[in-house]
Amino acid sequence: MLSDPITVAANSPTPALSLALVETVGFGSVRYDSTNKYGLSFNHSSPTSTTSNERHYMQLSQTVNATDLNGNVSVQTAKVSLSVTVPPLGWTQAQKVALVQALLDTLNDSDVTITKFLSFQS
Repeated sequence: MLSDPITVAANSPTPALSLALVETVGFGSVRYDSTNKYGLSFNHSSPTSTTSNERHYMQLSQTVNATDLNGNVSVQTAKVSLSVTVPPLGWTQAQKVALVQALLDTLNDSDVTITKFLSFQS
């Protein structure tokens, strides 16, 4: 089990987060910050046979009160997630870690960047 709460350092414009455990479900958990503006969830499944995959899913959400052009306010939620699916054979733990890190490195590479990714470039 991960620590409780999970503390994430501030990285402007995102504030420091302290995500406290509110629920555990099987191989997963749900956490929220004290304002309920940020949520974090994890879900894992183990292979049940030599033909099924190991799966890991992590999702961070942010909820805001948004105002439309007419001045109406509504609650809106944005989500970002990471999904990892690995066959039951062929990958060590170190290789799985390296694969996830390669994805994060690619996203942060100057040829890609998060900004370019979110600007529909591919």
